[in-house]
Amino acid sequence: MVIFTGLKFHCKRAVWKRQGTKAFSEEPSHRNMLRKLLSLFVLCCLGLLEQTPPVASTGAVPSATRTLVWGSGLEANIVLPARFFYIQTVDSSGRNFTSSPGENTFEVKIVSPVEQFTRIWVQVLDRRDGSFLVRYRMYASYTDLHVHILLNDKHVAKSPFILKGPVYHDGCDCPQPSGSVWKKDMQCPVSFPQIEQDLALFPRVDPDRNALEVPQRFGQRQSLCHYTIKDNKVYIKTLGEHVGFRIFMDAFLLSLTRKVRVPDLEFFVNLGDWPLEKRRPSERLHPIFSWCGSNDTRDVVMPTYDLTESVLETMGRVSLDMMSVQANTGPPWREKNATAFWRGRDSRKERLELVKLARAHPDMVDAAFTNFFFFKHDESLYGPLVKHVSFFDFFKYKYQINIDGTVAAYRLPYLLAGDSVVLKQDSGYYEHFYSQLRPWEHYIPIRADLADLQEKIHWAREQDEEARKIAVAGQQFARNHLMGDSIFCYYYKLFQEYAKLQVTEPKVREGMEQVEQPTDDLFPCSCHRTPQVSIKTQANLSITAYREENGGRNVCTRDCILALILLQSTLNWAVSVLITGDSDI
Repeated sequence: MVIFTGLKFHCKRAVWKRQGTKAFSEEPSHRNMLRKLLSLFVLCCLGLLEQTPPVASTGAVPSATRTLVWGSGLEANIVLPARFFYIQTVDSSGRNFTSSPGENTFEVKIVSPVEQFTRIWVQVLDRRDGSFLVRYRMYASYTDLHVHILLNDKHVAKSPFILKGPVYHDGCDCPQPSGSVWKKDMQCPVSFPQIEQDLALFPRVDPDRNALEVPQRFGQRQSLCHYTIKDNKVYIKTLGEHVGFRIFMDAFLLSLTRKVRVPDLEFFVNLGDWPLEKRRPSERLHPIFSWCGSNDTRDVVMPTYDLTESVLETMGRVSLDMMSVQANTGPPWREKNATAFWRGRDSRKERLELVKLARAHPDMVDAAFTNFFFFKHDESLYGPLVKHVSFFDFFKYKYQINIDGTVAAYRLPYLLAGDSVVLKQDSGYYEHFYSQLRPWEHYIPIRADLADLQEKIHWAREQDEEARKIAVAGQQFARNHLMGDSIFCYYYKLFQEYAKLQVTEPKVREGMEQVEQPTDDLFPCSCHRTPQVSIKTQANLSITAYREENGGRNVCTRDCILALILLQSTLNWAVSVLITGDSDI
């Protein structure tokens, strides 16, 4: 279910008959599909679509009073690009549902008692295991919000949930001054194993020395960003030729510093695929922050740019994120195809061997290339290319093969979040969370050369219930450790611990430029955490007073612009239907 609150329309997924990233238009023409989508949008804006009643499940009946609701999205002081909370369906006897009671069972509305409109996009995602993930993206900040959760027009649990005081949207530059308070609000873990392991190699960090030596070692052949965070402002100097990927790090640092005051620190970020620091621990190491680590290098590992962007752009520019996967896990386990599945490009020799194995044993493995880049001369041997497959359609298969590309395969978080079991290749590369994964608990391990892949598939078929339990455990791990709040916690903890190691003062170096926070003329906000913090010229006005003063025409203008923003997000989803991408993740 998709609800735009405050624009006075409700567009249910039942209208679109949406599954995964596919819109099942009755007309085969892409042009007709987009025309229908635009027509639907206009109808929604005019408020002409009637809301359909929830569909009751067969058998047990959900109970409004016993159903459980919880999550950080019900807390006013937790700011994320897309907030979220959970609903666990419970029947009148107190038993949890373990299958879907119907995707339109619950209705969620988020309103402000002091605002006529709330510019909030709400989605209720059916996880098909009896629980729902409710996510919402705010396009403005509010004073008080009421979250109404309804089942057949009855309030569920303690609904309406009230978020009191200022509730800031993601674009509001209003950092929590205390890192300790922020971590407590976010319920961040006390520690992260990978951070402790990485920083143990650096008992002292000298920003002055690094500022001289790192550019000399890496600046000519590699692409890096030299960052300084000073007084919660971000400064950068790029090194190397190919620095386009700085946009991912820039965006995250700006988002984090809007939410919490980050300690002063100075560090280098590697923009390339491969980790850089190859010296032995006994030699003079330089701390290089990278999106991937390896057993042969000593880089400080961060969450990948792919996962980081999906957090920032949830309900925005991306269609694949850790929340959307949970609502698109394919058919139930017993109905999935008992074949190991893989799609991707030719970025590693073992991927060629996998495709060769699939040709020899199509009853066990369905693997094919969607693009040739590295081994174009071998296309005649390992082709032909096949069409791209929606990532959500991967979960029609019980067994998902995760095999390295140029480095670690960045698709693993999304594979774990589905309800298929992952067969993960032994690898010398790792992401920030690999050290917390356990073979045979969260995934089925396979050898680096894939020599035992057939054996492991045979085991999974013979031990179907055990394989299903591993799939569920992997899914639960992803839900607990790889959601947006966990990613923000990881970055903050990394920066905090790294800052403690600095023995000289971080500086804004010669040649650095400030990375400016984006301005928001449509939805300005006032920060009430500290006195005299001005976000816009009207910051001395309360949120409500500002809107009352501007009134009528400006409200209409902002609503029209918001409608276009929401249309852009919808069209991004539509384009993903027409061009279903499959990158080397």
